Parts: sequence; C-alpha cells; structure tokens
Amino acid sequence: MSSVKKACICSFCAALCYVLPVAFHAMGLGMVFSPMHLPVLLCGLLCGWPYGAFCGIAGPVISCVLSGMPSPAQLVYMAPELCAYGLAAGLGMGLIRTGKTGIDLYLSLLPAMLLGRVVGGVAQALFYLSTARSYSAALWVSSYVVGTLPGAVFQLIVLPALTLGLTRARLIPARYPKEGAST
Repeated sequence: MSSVKKACICSFCAALCYVLPVAFHAMGLGMVFSPMHLPVLLCGLLCGWPYGAFCGIAGPVISCVLSGMPSPAQLVYMAPELCAYGLAAGLGMGLIRTGKTGIDLYLSLLPAMLLGRVVGGVAQALFYLSTARSYSAALWVSSYVVGTLPGAVFQLIVLPALTLGLTRARLIPARYPKEGAST
C-alpha cells in the first residue's frame, strides 16, 4: 500500500476516534465497548506501526479538543494506551506471517490489546501518583481488564471481520495473494 493511501486511512481512523465515541456514548455504550480502540487498532493492522502509533496519539487529542472526551486529565493516560495499541498491532502484522491472514490478525491483536491495557494502567498509576490520589492493582484490574472485557470481545470479532471484508472488497491489498484469490 502506498504511503498516501496509508496516510488517508490513518486520517480516517483518527477522525473515527472522535465520531465513534460520540455515537457510542449517545447510546450509553461508550464505557463498555471502548470505541476509540477500534480505529486505532484498525489503523495499526492496516497501515503498520508508525501510522498506528500516530493515530493512537492524534485520535484522542482530536476527540478531546472537539468533544471534551476524553478529558485533558484522562488524555494523559489514554494517549499512551492508544499509542501502544496502534504500535503493537502494526508491529504484530509486520512481524507475524503464518500464511493465514485471520491467524495473523488474532496473533497481532491479542498482544496489542494486552500491552495497551498494561501501558494504560502504568500511565494511569503514574498520573494518580502525581496527583496524590490512590491507585492499586485492584483498581487497574477492575477498570482495564474487567470493565473493558465486552469491548475486547467486540474488537476481536469486529476487527478481523472488517479487515477481511476490506480485503475481499479489494479496498486493501491481500496479505497473501494466493489466499485472496481462493476467497
């Protein structure tokens, strides 16, 4: 894929970081499904780690400026978390080559989702320490693991399906040309 096409996809994904949370929060589903994670992970999967990392920082900043979500205080720990998602998803797709796109997607997504949650928890802990508020492992588990479990399941269903659908529609190139020809 050309760098121009990657930049366009990255820009679109960064814009979705504003649009999706507004839509999900309007339906009362924003905290449950973590909608900002979707476009950042998608950008990393489709465009690679530099674009995914950039989208992970630019997306929440754009959303914060336009909608106030996340708040500037939340942005301090959300931007590193989302940057880690995009970076790790892109690295995974760049390094993992099993010969099956679906397997590559899951083997890239799972570590990216875990790493993002760890980075987000560390950033949040540092933020809370700097404000003299308490933070614990139990708070991290409840907010980053248990609280986001429905969103993680949603991402694991939607992102591979979306990526494979974009490939079948020939909007993005097939990862393995033989695999694309057989579908």
